[in-house]
Amino acid sequence: MALSPKIKSIIIEIICMLYVLLFVYAAASKLMGFENFQVQLGQSPLLSAFASWLSWIVPLAELLISALLIFRTTRLWALAAAFNIMVMFTVYIFVILNYSSYVPCSCGGILEKMSWNDHMLFNLVFVVLAFTGIIMHCQIDRDVNNKKWFMPSLKTIMLSSFTGTIGVIFLFLWSEDIMRYNNPFQRRYVKNAAEMLKQTDLKFNSFYIAGFTNKRLYLGNYSNPQIMVSFGSNLQNKKIEKIDFDPGNIPFQNVTLSVRGNYIFLKDGRAPALFRGSVGNWKINKKFIGMPYFTRAEPADSTTIIFRNNSGRNLSNVLGIFIAESKPKIKYHNSILEKQIDGIFDTDGALLYSEHLEKMIYLYYYRNEFIVTGKDCKIDYRGHTIDTISKAKIKVTYVKNGSGRTMSAPPLLVNAHGYAFKNLLFVNSRIMGRYEDEKTWKHSSVIDIYDISKHSYLLSFPVYNIKVEKLKSFIVTDTYLYALIGNHLVAYQLKENIRKEIKNSSLKSN
Repeated sequence: MALSPKIKSIIIEIICMLYVLLFVYAAASKLMGFENFQVQLGQSPLLSAFASWLSWIVPLAELLISALLIFRTTRLWALAAAFNIMVMFTVYIFVILNYSSYVPCSCGGILEKMSWNDHMLFNLVFVVLAFTGIIMHCQIDRDVNNKKWFMPSLKTIMLSSFTGTIGVIFLFLWSEDIMRYNNPFQRRYVKNAAEMLKQTDLKFNSFYIAGFTNKRLYLGNYSNPQIMVSFGSNLQNKKIEKIDFDPGNIPFQNVTLSVRGNYIFLKDGRAPALFRGSVGNWKINKKFIGMPYFTRAEPADSTTIIFRNNSGRNLSNVLGIFIAESKPKIKYHNSILEKQIDGIFDTDGALLYSEHLEKMIYLYYYRNEFIVTGKDCKIDYRGHTIDTISKAKIKVTYVKNGSGRTMSAPPLLVNAHGYAFKNLLFVNSRIMGRYEDEKTWKHSSVIDIYDISKHSYLLSFPVYNIKVEKLKSFIVTDTYLYALIGNHLVAYQLKENIRKEIKNSSLKSN
């Protein structure tokens, strides 16, 4: 039974009013909670890079379409615009659910209570309503007003909706490229990325993470350097090992231990002294003769040590490599660390090593840069963290006729801690990015993940404080993140998003 033009007009009126209610409500919700809406767009895996202008365009477009729907002379074009914008919203949700690396929080007033699948179904209902309204409007124009607009209008709508779909996909790909390689300092947070499984109170704050091997986590103790404490992967089965070592007459001052594979390394850069032993019997039986003074040292293998000391010009930091079975044993690489102010404080950083890649990563503390080199200390590339601090914000005072120096003001710490695992670099950043929640920063420590091989930023997640204590250090495995927070050792199980990146990094390098 064919509907009369009057019935069709009533249906069109109802559809238009539903759209007006929806768009006015949605736009008002966005504008009244504008800062929150902008933060949510900033966390979107599709639109992160465009949050600053899309946060204004979307609600204003909704209000404009609502106004055009009220007037009969502009109603057809308003219905076409409503149809297209709902198609774009629906495509956006489809891409989020099927192709995004993570699913963010929903947004938009009452729609925030819906799941993404419910939201998609809701949008599809309104897509059908708009399309129905357009068909009926064109039929009235054709039959009553004797206008031949039906087919041209329908073709135009289909073309514009196809263009809108392509536009959403293009924004997704473009945003991905910007966020990964030219990030405008907008983090992509993955909520619930790491679930706390267990924590144990170590009672003292003198413990540090020495390494992870053979499914056991090892902790050293600054106060008792000949004791090694280990735990199973789930922090069960605690063991205490006494290291068999005769220090002789070496003037040790600051002994630390590192576990790498089946080896244990005992280090003191002030002595200087560096020894190697076996994890199997915990006996130190190999001395690296000729090791220079050092302020950082990381074993690359059983005979190769990458180190940092103050042998550069004006006693500035310099990286070097020590190979026990080579002549000469020591080779300095003066061009790796780049001086900005004094050469010591401005080049201070963490010396990391990825066994999987056989790469050294030097992560600056006070600027947004890290350096990736091969095992031979030849530079692969200079990467950047996503913050904007390219120059160290420190003040240095020289004392004793210029022979000594000290910081005359608290420095701006950019990268507090780091850990290299397979192709990934995990960085505990201390700089808050755009569209971020201050409460998250107050109650947690934020970890950013970078893909070393692809030179790209991936995602971020928070590690929450224990009471008021923040993250001191951490280590990452295939499935766990272990953290020292105050006196507590905490095991977190990494969720699918991060485990997927770790798995992908293994596949890419094999």
